[in-house]
Formats: sequence, structure tokens, C-alpha cells
Amino acid sequence: MKVALKRVNDAVHFEASAPSSTVKVHIDGSPDIGGQALGVRPMEMVLMALASCSSLDLVTILKKQKQVIEDFSVDVEAERREQIPNIFTKIHLLFHLKGDIDPAKAERAAELAVKKYCSVHDMLVAGGVDISYSLEINS
Repeated sequence: MKVALKRVNDAVHFEASAPSSTVKVHIDGSPDIGGQALGVRPMEMVLMALASCSSLDLVTILKKQKQVIEDFSVDVEAERREQIPNIFTKIHLLFHLKGDIDPAKAERAAELAVKKYCSVHDMLVAGGVDISYSLEINS
């Protein structure tokens, strides 16, 4: 796996790319180091990686189980420690599912997606992060 990162301006705005896509991802720092809100912050990207990794697997498992997903989203909340580096200590994923979905199948699929198949989850947990999740179905 390979990615590239290029500085875009004289501040801390970067553009990342990967051979797997033509999409460019914009990354920027916080205002206190010169960030200008021109992209997401690196730690936000970590949360996005966890959410997307888990979601790809969750949706795939539910589709294999013939569950009808009309809508899907996930909210992620995290806590970071005060000392530098300000690593995550707790992360909670709240999956919102809408459709003809069996709650028991969704619960099992979420457990597998988050705890078994998501490599981002495993890396964060290995670093001591407490990760939890919950589901809201048809809300």
C-alpha cells in the first residue's frame, strides 16, 4: 500500500492521494499552527478511517444476509487525553440504519464488522483506545 502527500500552500494545507483512486483528500492543521480550515485534521481522518472501515464491512455483511438498507450513516465521538501527544482514549461509533433490517442480524454484523474485520479498530485497540459502538435501526 502506498499514498502520497503534497503541501498545497505556505501554511499546513496538504493534499493526499492514493493509486487506488483519483480523489484527492485535503488535510489541514488547527488554526494555532496555521491551519485555515481547508481540509480535515489528521486525527479527524483517523476517526473517518475507523468509521469507514467498520461501515464497509457492516454494509457488506448485511447485504450478504439479504437485509435491505435504505439509508446508512455513522456518527463518531471521541475523547483525547490532555497530555501531548493527544491520543484518543475513547471512541464511540453510533450506526444509524434504516430499512428492512433484522435487529439481531444487524447486531451480529456490527460486532463482526467492528471487532473482527476492521483493521483500523485493531490498531487503535492495540494502542489502548477503548472503542464501543451502538446501533439505531429505523430511527
